Amino acid sequence: MIATTAAVAQRAPKSQTALLNGEVITQIDHNTPAAAAVTATIHIPLTRDEVWQQLTNYSRWTAFFPDITRSDVTAELSPRSKRISQAACKTFLMLNIAVEIQLQVDEIPQESIRFSMVDSGGISFRDFAAVLELKDLGNSTELSYTVQATPSIPVPGMFIEQAMKFDLPCNMRHLRKVLLQG
Repeated sequence: MIATTAAVAQRAPKSQTALLNGEVITQIDHNTPAAAAVTATIHIPLTRDEVWQQLTNYSRWTAFFPDITRSDVTAELSPRSKRISQAACKTFLMLNIAVEIQLQVDEIPQESIRFSMVDSGGISFRDFAAVLELKDLGNSTELSYTVQATPSIPVPGMFIEQAMKFDLPCNMRHLRKVLLQG
């Protein structure tokens, strides 16, 4: 099961100031069976409702995250649960890697979105999970994105962790930019 920011101690005032100044706060979780687990947190000067409405438009994820080339809802399981199919292309260790994954998405309105792998065709990941959490930060939103993954290819966890620690903040900055553009 993926760790969430709710399990993390209260954020220090210095970190909150850094968030409000536009910084991305990252944390690595070494207590997971996955090869890597990284959380990135950003401040978005929009209300939680405004952020939620955009994040749950899963076909827009190609705009939010540059590596995602396709994102489609394939089934509505319930009002708060969906299946989505995503494809992405990423360069990793000088290799171009195409990934396709089927995810179950479970929503707690305006609080969190949980992604759990249903299938990756056995090629991309042995396991993958992610959680987006939204919290009020004054009249704006604190958004945390935790990703944990173990690829099917044999790559040391340290390399995956470092790649995620580098990529996730860049992706979060891009996400904030697109959210603010509406």
